[in-house]
Amino acid sequence: MGRSVGLVSGGLDSPVAVARAVRAGWIVHPIHFSMEPVTGPEAEGKVVDCLRHLRGMQGAIGESMRASITPDLHVVPVSSIMSRFTESWCHSEYFIHLKRLFNAIASRYADEVGATALLTGENLGQVSSQTLGNLGAVEGAGGLPVLRPLLGLDKSSIVDMARALGTFDLSTGPEVCDALGPKHPTTVANLEWLEKSEGRLGGLEALSDEALRERRVVSL
Repeated sequence: MGRSVGLVSGGLDSPVAVARAVRAGWIVHPIHFSMEPVTGPEAEGKVVDCLRHLRGMQGAIGESMRASITPDLHVVPVSSIMSRFTESWCHSEYFIHLKRLFNAIASRYADEVGATALLTGENLGQVSSQTLGNLGAVEGAGGLPVLRPLLGLDKSSIVDMARALGTFDLSTGPEVCDALGPKHPTTVANLEWLEKSEGRLGGLEALSDEALRERRVVSL
């Protein structure tokens, strides 16, 4: 189908999304956004374990995974930047800014590798940033189509897929992506306000440049 940049968190969903994209014919360039030192290294460790597991599977499935999941995981630290979105005038939109930054950075990486789409494990309504209104505001920050192979699935189906793939146990454990998040996050984004808030902090382009300067590569 083409090349995509896969946004892989330490959670259950994104490894399943990667596997489904590979089965549909996509090459996936994985990227992970680290919240260290606000959080520990556990999320990155789970991402590495899941991707290595997928690439190490046996038989035709494993051959497909090894051919389609590129062997370098790009890790981009974002905690320093996201700490700036905890001010009272933008904190309720924290998770939307977080995902918009992810998409902006991933789109820059996509330009480097010739990818034409982003890939996420997003599921409609599962968390506050995944309401219909917020998904639109997040997608607009990247400028590329977003593949969401899990969008309409219920959680139990995704759990079953993770168990079948062998990534379920590797993905378990606390998720702390909300360490800096608000108690009552916004569920309906105001795009004009989001862009003004980001502009006060230099704009998404400058923030993406700053984050990418700290990027490192982990071999899978």
